[in-house]
Amino acid sequence: MKAIIVEDEFLAQQELSWLIEQHSNIDVVARFDDGMEVLRYLHHHRVDVIFLDINIPSMDGVLLAQSVNQFAHKPLIVFITAWKEHAVEAFELEAFDYILKPYHEARIVTMLHKLEASWQQQQLGSNSGAPSVPQTVNLAKDERIIVTDIDDIYYIEAHEKLTFVYTRKEEYVMSMNITAFCSKLPENHFFRCHRSYCVNLTKIREIEPWFNNTYILKLHDLPFQVPVSRGKVKAFRQLMRL
Repeated sequence: MKAIIVEDEFLAQQELSWLIEQHSNIDVVARFDDGMEVLRYLHHHRVDVIFLDINIPSMDGVLLAQSVNQFAHKPLIVFITAWKEHAVEAFELEAFDYILKPYHEARIVTMLHKLEASWQQQQLGSNSGAPSVPQTVNLAKDERIIVTDIDDIYYIEAHEKLTFVYTRKEEYVMSMNITAFCSKLPENHFFRCHRSYCVNLTKIREIEPWFNNTYILKLHDLPFQVPVSRGKVKAFRQLMRL
């Protein structure tokens, strides 16, 4: 797994390089302190991950990430910054993670392990010849990006232009509509059972008949019951072989 570091503070660049070397098998093939230099490099070299500071000369990290996202091969991006207010922009760019300075070694180690696991999963999907199925999704929490296994999501609920995502222990608020969010999830795991709800099929504990020949879905571990709307009943019955 090849990586580059884009960081204009020399000591921060050296510290991150050391942490990556000590705690992962990621090969840092180049280091940069200027955004335009990175863009020129990426036109001739392929890398798997970019550790990207936001406040860098020539081209800031957000603009650079927007450019990189236009490439046919899109490296994973881990933002590294002292400014937490850019977390929303990072999420919209589907950054893999968002690390705040000063670095905390345990936080870096966790991110590196998830990064390698995600990359290995992508490689397995590529080698099999089958389309790669996303195994994780980025969720926003307290101006941080939490890389979350899709199997940890129980259900999703629409709140006007926002989307609430529920795991067994956490609630996340996403600044996008439910249709946009659910498009990131594999269809064989999640079913849009209602205009305002999407459910993880593997989390359904009980299917209970409700009024107008619809259903209420009881989930493992959570007290909340997810409705199935009349318009979704037929598809749900076929899916669940009812």
